Amino acid sequence: MGGSITLTVLRCLAGVKTIGYSHRATTRRKARELAVATEIIDDIKMSVSDADIVILATPIHTFENIFSKISGALPRGCIVTDVGSTKVLPHRWAAKRLPDSVHYVGSHPIAGSEQRGVEFARDDLFDQANCILTTTKKTNRRAVRTLKKFWSDLGCTVKIMAPAEHDKIFANISHLPHIAAAALINANGSGTLKFAGNGFMDTSRIASGPANIWADVLLANAKNCTACIDKIIAELRKLKKAIKSDDKKQVERLLKKARDKRATMIKYKIKEKELLS
Repeated sequence: MGGSITLTVLRCLAGVKTIGYSHRATTRRKARELAVATEIIDDIKMSVSDADIVILATPIHTFENIFSKISGALPRGCIVTDVGSTKVLPHRWAAKRLPDSVHYVGSHPIAGSEQRGVEFARDDLFDQANCILTTTKKTNRRAVRTLKKFWSDLGCTVKIMAPAEHDKIFANISHLPHIAAAALINANGSGTLKFAGNGFMDTSRIASGPANIWADVLLANAKNCTACIDKIIAELRKLKKAIKSDDKKQVERLLKKARDKRATMIKYKIKEKELLS
């Protein structure tokens, strides 16, 4: 995600300098070879020392430590954000670890894939994507306006919400699908999986996401994720009961309900130009 941001900035924002940093020397070497940023720096404090905007694109549970490391090097007025998919904890850590002279706003661009690594960075990742900004009553409004323009310039449609609202919504539409995909794969033996067709491959695709990153996401949003698991278990029980009792009408009702709700969702996405008709 970090490499895609810097590549997109280089394409969309003329004259803007991008600085990249990774704690891995191999990643820094690849980033230099691929020219994903104006400059790649070996020291995390130096990488932020002249920044107007700092963007964390690392596993969520690294955020608090990174905030602590960079806090003394951030210029006054600098905006700090991240691209993590949970937001309550990052806001809490930012308030605890970042100085009052800088401004934290949460960012969550709804883009990306299950592939990980700077070699998969692309400069069109954010075209027509949604990006959620999360704010509290204490969030600096100028910083919000600046970030809204930044993500808009990169091709995103920007929406603003509270961190708790964000985490509840994305537990349902982002975190639960990953949980379900992982469960679907784990419910089958390797011999069975050899016969999987395109439908199974499509349904289980996101289970290919990096385990360490997704473990961080699920644990950082544990209460909402466990509530979502309870909801999908309840739906599975309804189907199980109908199938076990040979109740074809109920099976059809449940399947039709899902089909109709998905059709409504797709219609909305097309209307909002998030999908092509």
